[in-house]
Amino acid sequence: MARIVPDDWKSLAATGAASRERETLALLEQALPDDYTVYHGVHWTRLNQNFSVFGEADFVIVSPAGRVMIVEQKTGFLRETPKGLVKVYLQTERNVAIALAHTIEGLHRRFTAAFGAGTYFVEELLYCPDHIVKDAAIAGVNPARIVDATRRDRLAAVIREALPADEPRLPCASKIHHFLADELALTPDASALVGQAGTLVTRLAGGLATWARRLEFSPFRLRVIGTAGSGKTQLAVQVMKDAVARGQRPLYVCFNRPLADHIARVAPPEAKVANYHQLCDWIARDAGREPDFESGQVFDQLEAMFAETPIDARWQFDVLIVDEGQDFQEPWVAALERLLRPGGAWWWLEDPLQNLYMREPVALPGWTTLKETTNYRSPRDILDYVRDVVGAAVPVASALSSGSPFDGSDISLSVYDEANAAEGSIEATKRAITQALSLGFRKQDIAVLSFRGREGSAMTAQDHLGPHRLRSFTGKYDLFGNPEYRDGDVLFESIYRFKGQAAPCVILTEVDFDAFDERIARKLFVGATRATMKLIIVASQRAAQHLHLRDGKERKENKEAREA
Repeated sequence: MARIVPDDWKSLAATGAASRERETLALLEQALPDDYTVYHGVHWTRLNQNFSVFGEADFVIVSPAGRVMIVEQKTGFLRETPKGLVKVYLQTERNVAIALAHTIEGLHRRFTAAFGAGTYFVEELLYCPDHIVKDAAIAGVNPARIVDATRRDRLAAVIREALPADEPRLPCASKIHHFLADELALTPDASALVGQAGTLVTRLAGGLATWARRLEFSPFRLRVIGTAGSGKTQLAVQVMKDAVARGQRPLYVCFNRPLADHIARVAPPEAKVANYHQLCDWIARDAGREPDFESGQVFDQLEAMFAETPIDARWQFDVLIVDEGQDFQEPWVAALERLLRPGGAWWWLEDPLQNLYMREPVALPGWTTLKETTNYRSPRDILDYVRDVVGAAVPVASALSSGSPFDGSDISLSVYDEANAAEGSIEATKRAITQALSLGFRKQDIAVLSFRGREGSAMTAQDHLGPHRLRSFTGKYDLFGNPEYRDGDVLFESIYRFKGQAAPCVILTEVDFDAFDERIARKLFVGATRATMKLIIVASQRAAQHLHLRDGKERKENKEAREA
């Protein structure tokens, strides 16, 4: 069996293209000998230039001798044009041969700098398991290095022919493995897991999840102020994994219950994960006290019970991670501190830009502070928009930088009349879901987020939006304090409850306000930065005037005018 890096790919659920990549990984793992290595999910970025250095390589295969093959996988249908094979991606067409050539060229440039010219060998292969290449002469790729639907059962054989196992080992072979596995640190991106969807991304070795864990001081009290998409969630998961590997007990505490449920799916099973009030509930029940979840004051009751309950060794941990720290209140700090064993490490993760409750920052005197302003998650055009629009009301947003290799997501705007806000916003949201589906997103890839919050949304009581069933929080909890959800295909949440999470396609709906003030700007920031590929904003006419976006009708008219 071939060695697969990263090696935890089997544990992640995936849909769409990611699911097809998993199928290929399973095939390569079984069909290639154990002295071959397959690196996957390789999306490289260069931090200082903010663009993709090598393009995208789905798989990098290294032979026993150290010969390298770049495998570009294109699932679905391709178009054969006089300029070569073309893949339609969202609203743009990409020439497959040109993209592969850019990847090869970039890799040659870095390998030459690292190992010297002529000391290594790089091969290429195009794998399109769903398409039959009719005219290989115009594909733009060496026909011998194309594995289409007619030859997909020979994928492993073609790779082994190009990368012989019995040729002499290259002097730079070990360095190549170091380059791919160490310098380009491959880690799962937990924030991209929404519902059943999953994906793998990579992060530079200097990313937050890597270098923040190298800091050492005593007592360990680190406050990480990181923007959305900077890797705070990935950092939290890695810190928990580190603690478990050392035989320690980690505790992760956040503010939002949906985020706690989300983190529990990707954290090591030995870790304790809860939101603050869930933790209060556990400790209160353990002490024999029963919270009244029918009471309108249940959260105040839970906080008081936790603060008053003596803490024994069973509720003490070696590592304490607080996430969404901007939403925590001052008295909670002392209550939480009792859960940390002497000499334990305390991480505090927060993003002031996501402070939707406009609370004063918690005082943490004597703590070391680390700041990260690079967003790796949001496409560059979305972050550019956030800097321009949000930065006008919240100047700190203007200093954010993009680390994403993706651009051109084309933010969409759909406008409704606020005079008939409830019906208008619902109809516009239905159209937005239809638009997202037409772009190729699956229902489980879409998150509909209300700008108004759950209580004020016209959609909270809706089971369906047109033909689309909504999966949403009912507002009720069971006897054990677990939230109850309606069954559905499309997730509906408020931006308050969806903080800390992300989805490939975000529909930010019920965006309505008179004046664009600091609080509105923060809400727009949170909603926009949840999207990893596509953002659709559904706004009232008066709000749209402040958003500096043209609606779909205007864009269509402008396009027709340009073409005329």
